[in-house]
Amino acid sequence: MFTGKILSIHITPAEGQAMQSIESVQAVAGKGLQGDRYFCHQTALSTANDPARQVTLIESEAIQAVQREASISLAPGDSRRNLVTQGVPLNHLVGKEFNVGKVKLRGIRLCEPCKHLSEMTEPGVLPALVHRGGLRAEILTSGIIQIGDIIGAVTDQPDR
Repeated sequence: MFTGKILSIHITPAEGQAMQSIESVQAVAGKGLQGDRYFCHQTALSTANDPARQVTLIESEAIQAVQREASISLAPGDSRRNLVTQGVPLNHLVGKEFNVGKVKLRGIRLCEPCKHLSEMTEPGVLPALVHRGGLRAEILTSGIIQIGDIIGAVTDQPDR
């Protein structure tokens, strides 16, 4: 069992634009984070409606490891992930339901680093974030996510 928290929240209204740091965001079940590029379908990717694109998370510990191990300074928003967490083993949440405050999410797959991320930051960020680039998740229940929200496992999760 784990208990973590949200350290920061980031969205961007269109692909390629800088991520904006915000205090809270409306999570809409089956759709995404209000104001984010995937919610607004402001992306060239044909997978804009993919549940795995509704919200992305990354561990603050992974961001710190990139700086420590690869000497790459990566601000939380530079990771291009929506939610920066602390104390949460995100890789273990693939296929699992978990809560972020009062919002229920389901981990879909790992969010491996991509060429676009290296173009927006530094090329060395790709190998530095392999298998620790975060988690793609689906929003199961709507609600507000805010900085400081507690992240925990869903205890009444049905067997699948």
